[in-house]
Amino acid sequence: MPKVLIADDAAFIRMKLKKVLEDLGLEVIEAANGAEAVQKFKEQNPNLVLLDITMPEMDGLKALQVIMETDSSAQVVMVSALGQESVVMQALQLGAKDFVVKPFQPDQIKQVVQRWIMSS
Repeated sequence: MPKVLIADDAAFIRMKLKKVLEDLGLEVIEAANGAEAVQKFKEQNPNLVLLDITMPEMDGLKALQVIMETDSSAQVVMVSALGQESVVMQALQLGAKDFVVKPFQPDQIKQVVQRWIMSS
């Protein structure tokens, strides 16, 4: 069963994402900040990471950088309310595969998951 790591400091966002992912039959791992996301990525080696940008302790861009250094083939999708192009470009340059803007629709998450997990 494919595993997806959700990293977001907002519990309700994790809950919303978890429901969509579990409905797709995926195993879900949760992290409340970037540092925890990096730790869980190294321990669990998920198939996909959904990563928020604005988080305490370590932000999503820094977490993305560390994850990509750990595994350059990691599938990381940024999920953030920040629709700023500079941040999106920075994330993509660091190795993010895709970007979903909050508030998202469940279908957007399903499409991303199908693109990056179901196709591989």
